[in-house]
Amino acid sequence: MKKSICTVLLFLIVVASVFGQTRKERKAMYDSQYNYELACLGVGNDGTKLLKVWGYGKKVDNAIYDAKRTAVAAVIFRGVPAGNGAAPTPSLLPVDGYGQNMDFFDEFFKDGGMYLSFVNLTTDGTPGGADNIKMSHGYKVAVSASINFNELRKYLQDKGIVKRLDAGF
Repeated sequence: MKKSICTVLLFLIVVASVFGQTRKERKAMYDSQYNYELACLGVGNDGTKLLKVWGYGKKVDNAIYDAKRTAVAAVIFRGVPAGNGAAPTPSLLPVDGYGQNMDFFDEFFKDGGMYLSFVNLTTDGTPGGADNIKMSHGYKVAVSASINFNELRKYLQDKGIVKRLDAGF
């Protein structure tokens, strides 16, 4: 009996080590610029999108800023999924849009950068709140954000990053 339990445990450990992610793979996924966690809360007034976004950081404040950055980046690069009566919104740029405009987006998304002007209203995660999760490497914080989608699109069009909607006519 004891031998069979040891054999089963050994088998499970081998399977977990073969099919499990390495620390390097988990870190790459965590640090990926395409790893957005968000949910649509609905459509706001005058071209705004209401999103619930999760951010990560060593401190709660850092995670809140990461969530705001993630909300804007998701609208630009991934789009907004359907939810709460709102239809899905396609991304403003294709996935390779970042690589084609890297200098612009590095400046746009820097700490305190221009991206913050398109985040109208947020309910920043409060310390100890239900949506704040203490993780081994920091915090995961949920933030509800109102993103001014129309103004963001107009700004990116003015900068020549996104084509105008009437460009094909």
